[in-house]
Amino acid sequence: MASEYRAKEAAGRGEVLGEGDLYPDVRPVLAALRRAGHRVLIAGNQSVRAGELLRDLNLPADAIATSGEWGIAKPDAGFFARVVDMAEVPPENIVYVGDHPANDILPAKAAGMWTVHIRRGPLGLLWGDSPSGREADWQISSLAELAEIEHLPKK
Repeated sequence: MASEYRAKEAAGRGEVLGEGDLYPDVRPVLAALRRAGHRVLIAGNQSVRAGELLRDLNLPADAIATSGEWGIAKPDAGFFARVVDMAEVPPENIVYVGDHPANDILPAKAAGMWTVHIRRGPLGLLWGDSPSGREADWQISSLAELAEIEHLPKK
């Protein structure tokens, strides 16, 4: 797989991730959460290169990690153990936001985290009304709604 990524990069067809790929609420909401005293972490099933590109965007996040960097992907419990390690707090002090019940919500809950199902994008909308999508502690349609959740843990 790594050789395929290198070949695509060499051919000028590598991964691209820029400001235009972000939802408009990402930067302001992450910044507001940090100002409110929350630690903001980004972790997802992405390549090593995607992690580099995300960090290059200088997002208002305390840390960014990808499954490619960790060598373990969601929904594996080991991925969520790495999230807990990265957060440096017990899992019950973590609120995990994701759009896929099987990859995000159910394994994060199994790891002891609070969960938020974001109902946007293809997967979020597809799974929003499913029984497993409703397993989340909260459902939102925009990151801005995170500020309305009363009991978000702080650093």
